Amino acid sequence: MKLQAELQSKDLKKAVDYSMFSFESTEQVEKLTNIVGQQRARSVMNFGLHVNKPGYNLYVAGIEGVGKTSFVTTVVNDFSKKEATLFDWCYVNNFEDEYKPKVLKLPVGLGKQLQKSMEDLLKDLKVDIPTAFNEENRLENRSSIIRKYKDQVDQVYKQTNEIATENGFILKQSDSTIATIPIGEDGKPISEEAYNLLNEEQLAAIESKSAKLQEIILDATKTILHFEQDLKKSLARFDHQTAITTIDFHIDELKKNYKDCPEVMHYIIAVRKDLVNNFHAFLPSPSKKDEKQLGNLFKDENQALKKYTINVLVDNSETTGMPVISADNPTFYNIMGKVEYENRMGVMSTDFTKIKPGYLHEANGGYLLIQAKDIFSKRQSWEGLKRALLIHKLQIENIGEHASIIATASVNPDPIHLNVKVIIIGNMDIYQVLYHHDEDFRKLFKIRVDFDVEMKYNQDNIAGLVSFIHTHCKKHELRHFDPTAVAKIIEYSSRIAGDQNKLSTRFNLQVELLYEADTWAGIMGDELVSAKHIEKAIQEKRYRSNLYEEKIQASIEEGSILIDTTGEKIGQVNGLAVYDLGQYHFGKPSRITATTFMGKKGFVNIERESQMSGNTHNKGVYILGGYLGQKFAQKYPLVLTAHIAFEQSYGGVDGDSASSTELYAILSSLAEIPIKQGLAVTGSVNQNGEIQPIGGVNEKIEGFYNVCKSRGLTGEQGVLIPHQNVKNLMLNDEVIESVRVGQFHIYKVRTIEEGIEILTGVPAGHPNEHGDYDIETVYGKAAAKLRMFMEFSREQEK
Repeated sequence: MKLQAELQSKDLKKAVDYSMFSFESTEQVEKLTNIVGQQRARSVMNFGLHVNKPGYNLYVAGIEGVGKTSFVTTVVNDFSKKEATLFDWCYVNNFEDEYKPKVLKLPVGLGKQLQKSMEDLLKDLKVDIPTAFNEENRLENRSSIIRKYKDQVDQVYKQTNEIATENGFILKQSDSTIATIPIGEDGKPISEEAYNLLNEEQLAAIESKSAKLQEIILDATKTILHFEQDLKKSLARFDHQTAITTIDFHIDELKKNYKDCPEVMHYIIAVRKDLVNNFHAFLPSPSKKDEKQLGNLFKDENQALKKYTINVLVDNSETTGMPVISADNPTFYNIMGKVEYENRMGVMSTDFTKIKPGYLHEANGGYLLIQAKDIFSKRQSWEGLKRALLIHKLQIENIGEHASIIATASVNPDPIHLNVKVIIIGNMDIYQVLYHHDEDFRKLFKIRVDFDVEMKYNQDNIAGLVSFIHTHCKKHELRHFDPTAVAKIIEYSSRIAGDQNKLSTRFNLQVELLYEADTWAGIMGDELVSAKHIEKAIQEKRYRSNLYEEKIQASIEEGSILIDTTGEKIGQVNGLAVYDLGQYHFGKPSRITATTFMGKKGFVNIERESQMSGNTHNKGVYILGGYLGQKFAQKYPLVLTAHIAFEQSYGGVDGDSASSTELYAILSSLAEIPIKQGLAVTGSVNQNGEIQPIGGVNEKIEGFYNVCKSRGLTGEQGVLIPHQNVKNLMLNDEVIESVRVGQFHIYKVRTIEEGIEILTGVPAGHPNEHGDYDIETVYGKAAAKLRMFMEFSREQEK
């Protein structure tokens, strides 16, 4: 059995023969044109990109480092090259309500064109309107209107003066009134001394005539005021017509350029109407310095003309195909857009020109790529994105307005129709949380693209990996790699995948190896990276991370951690565990002991009793009772108490990979047959005694090998692994060489029976037709012990 189960050195690793490569360095290899591996992801991704229906956004799920972002970016960029229906989006002033800016949906390129046209219009009007108002003919016509008014006024004054003279008065006009002054017989104004010498009858006559004259003067003043109003209206109509003539000339020219765009035509009509009503803004200010009214203190010099500008929110004039936008910092405002504010004398104000686009505006009509870890760490971002996708509209709003303590003048822009496909890149944990706890997520993200951590070990994927090395060397200016280095990288990739028939798609780890091997080649002064540089990079990377491993190894060598690698002991087995330090994993043995005695408590998991055992480990211990019951309790009950412990374990135990190890220790204790301490065991077991595969097999084997090597290899040491894990073996060359020369052994086992025979050197035993075992076998001795426990128990009961 031992020889049949032992693995040969050729079974411990899938070595790559570098002679299979026809190139001398990766410089001669073609560049990478497609993503390596991930055929399933590519197929699902292509389907998801083709579905143009609401809710078919994508969530790309996979662990870190498998190239999700690079893959998505490449595929989406290729897909986005097809023709797309895009628009330019502009915000313009609403002349009816400035707090509700209007949005213009324009053909591509028309946004900047309209912006330039409006800038040119304002420049022209600033010149042409003042020019029109200063033309000689116009000034003559305007003067004639004024002269006509003056003639009418003069006629009224003349008639009034004649009446006053007939009544013995002359008129004297002051700033605000017209005074009546009586005249003497000489036709001159009467003096104050003469006036005082008049008798009462004369004074009464003068007062009577003056009163009647004042009535006449009042009527004349009213007539003059009517003339003034008529003059103002006439001048206003004249100025208005002058402005209309100039404005309409430019507006008509503008309309010719945009006659095929109804939205722009409607806007131009609104602009024309407002320009006609506010043409004074283009005229020079009065020379006198009137103090500004309070309402104008917050307006700058160009505020009157600012309302005619075009705020080009999205310009797709240089966009080829569909836009692809990566949301590097997906805050609420960066995604949804925002309205900026400015502080003027302590008051926050804004207008339509301060509306700024977000990622969704820029990606409208195309694709928006978001990292899950980014958007879910930003307040309100996810809710804003969901709302926009659900209603297919992009509404810019200020989420901080409600909490503001400063008075703000806000605007409420028209919403923009949204047509975008969002691709979220994250891990499966986030996806599961969203899927089960956010019903909107299920409606909006109907396509999940799963990324695999491995790909098949075949010529196509090997060629792809080689092209990946070439492309990365070119892109990042690395030294190229010779065939020996490439062979080692492929072996390293299989080691990461943990399978001889697989390659890893965790390209970040392989890229790290490329960088570090290139650095070591530089340190050593070599122009090409070869196998020695790859091996050096792997060794140094391990050295940087294995301080804790060395501490444990030192504790074992000093005897602080009790591990036997020679001799035999009853009820004691070396189990194997993997320590996870994040970027570094390593395996080390743990002593597992079992004691058995008469009792009815069954199996006592000391780790569980001390609350240091995980659920999976507890399950593994319960399975042991099922197996022993099936083997030894068919004719009589088990009267057994077994205590199982991980010795010197203080950090907790979980996982069921030690369940077979625990069973071996129990069988050894029951049968009182010692177990060889030079062997270590890993593998879980089911109730039928079948050994089941485990993870971390390479680290576990290498961990026990290092302990044996430090103690001294005897040629009797080795590890028992589940037979299913043989394909996962990608051991380092030192262990493989030790196996080749017979200093270390690795055995594959299928059942508990096979394992106990290798561990003890004693046959496990098989039941005869009566269900009994040969007493010279492990199971025979164990059965005898259990029968003795049962009989003693019955005697005590009697």
